[in-house]
Amino acid sequence: MRALYFILLCFVPGRTAAQTSKEALFQHPEKTAGVYVAYPEKEIIPQTPAPPGYSPFYISHLGRHGSRYLISDSEYKDMIDLFEAARKGHALTPLGNDVGKRLQQLWKEVEFRGGDLSPQGVREQRGIAERMYRNYAGVFTGESRMSACATTIVRCVLSMDAFCERLKELNPALTIPRNAGLKWQRYLNHHTEKAIAFRSAANTWRPGYQQFEKEHVHPNRLLRSLFADTGFLRGKTDPATLMWSLFAIAGGMQNIETPGSFYDLFTPQELFDLWQCKNYKTYVNDANAAINGGIMMENTRPLLKDILDSADAVIRSGGRGADLRFAHDGNIIPLAMLLHLEDCYNSVAAPADVYKAWSDFKVAPMAGNIQIVFYRRNTGTSDILVKFLLHEKEVLVPPVSTKTAPYYRWEDVKSFYKKQL
Repeated sequence: MRALYFILLCFVPGRTAAQTSKEALFQHPEKTAGVYVAYPEKEIIPQTPAPPGYSPFYISHLGRHGSRYLISDSEYKDMIDLFEAARKGHALTPLGNDVGKRLQQLWKEVEFRGGDLSPQGVREQRGIAERMYRNYAGVFTGESRMSACATTIVRCVLSMDAFCERLKELNPALTIPRNAGLKWQRYLNHHTEKAIAFRSAANTWRPGYQQFEKEHVHPNRLLRSLFADTGFLRGKTDPATLMWSLFAIAGGMQNIETPGSFYDLFTPQELFDLWQCKNYKTYVNDANAAINGGIMMENTRPLLKDILDSADAVIRSGGRGADLRFAHDGNIIPLAMLLHLEDCYNSVAAPADVYKAWSDFKVAPMAGNIQIVFYRRNTGTSDILVKFLLHEKEVLVPPVSTKTAPYYRWEDVKSFYKKQL
C-alpha cells in the first residue's frame, strides 16, 4: 500500500509541496505576504478526468473572503502621519521622501476602507464561481438544490454575493438562498474556549515566539535607509513596529487597485525572516503546531459535521446542487487540517522548522477555498466518489486509501471523518 500510494502521489496533478524554500520566496516576494497573498489563479492547472461512468452532482465548498484592504485604516494612516511629520522635520532620506509620496497616493484609495472587500476580491470570487460552473456544469441546473451562507462580517457577505451572482449570470434559472447570521456563524466561525485561552495566555506560545521574532527582525538597516535622523522616531514608534507596518502595507498592495510596490524597501532576507515570524504565529494559533497539542482541530468540528450532514442529505434525495460557505483564514486553516488535506496538517515543534512543513499562503490565500466534488454513476445514486480541491487544485487525503487518486470512495472518506468527530 505504501508503494501504491507513492506512485499515485507522483501522478496527481497540482499536488502541493510541503516545503517552502527561501530561494522560491526570493523569486516571488509577494508570497511573503502570507495570508494576504492574492488568490493564486495563475497556478490553477487542468484536472484529472473522473473514472468512466461517473459525473459530478454535488459540491461542498468553503471559501475565504476575497482580497481585502488592511484590517483598519490606522494600519495605513499611522505610517502616513509618521512620514509626513518626518518630512516636515527634514528627517527623511530621499528614499524616505519617496515612500511618503507613495503612501499619500495609496491613501486616496484606502481611506475609510479598512477591512473591506476590494474590487480584486470581487473579481476573485467571480472567477472561482465561473470556473466551478464551467468545470461542473451538470451540478448547476434549474432543479439544483443550492444554498449559500456567510459569517456576519461584511466582506464575507459581499464575497458570497459576488460568487452567487456570477453563478446566476451563467444560469438565471438557479435559485440560491443566501444567509448570514448567528445560526451559521456558530459553525462557520467556531472557536473553542480552550483555543481562545491558549492564544491569549502569556505563558503558552508567546515566549517562544518573542524569542524567535527577536532573532529574525532587524529593522536598523531599513530605518537608516528611510530616516536621515533616526532619533526623530523616539517617542513616536519603535523600530520593529515601523518595520512590521511597512511590511504589512507592502504585502497588501497585491489586493488593491493602486499600482506600485513597497517591496524595494526590504532585502530578500528581511522579507523571508518577517514572513517566517508571521507564518509561525499563524501556525501556532490556527494549525497543527506541536505546541498547541492539536486543539485547533476542535474549532472546525461543527463545520465538518455540517459538511457531512449536508452531503448525505443530497445523496439521499438523489438530487444535485451545491452548498457554498464563506468565512475567514482562521476557519479554512483548521478545516484543511481536520480534513487531513495533504501538507495542511503537518506537526512540528521548532519555530525554525515550521516553514519547511507548513506555509500560510499555501493553505489560506485571499479567496482560498476547499471544494469537495461528489460524483455518482450515471445510472444511479449509489457508489459515490469524491475528490478534494484546495484553491481549485486537486489534493490528496493521505490517511484514506484509494486506487483511483485523486478520487475516493465517499463511504471511506465519511468513515474517516466521523472518527475525527
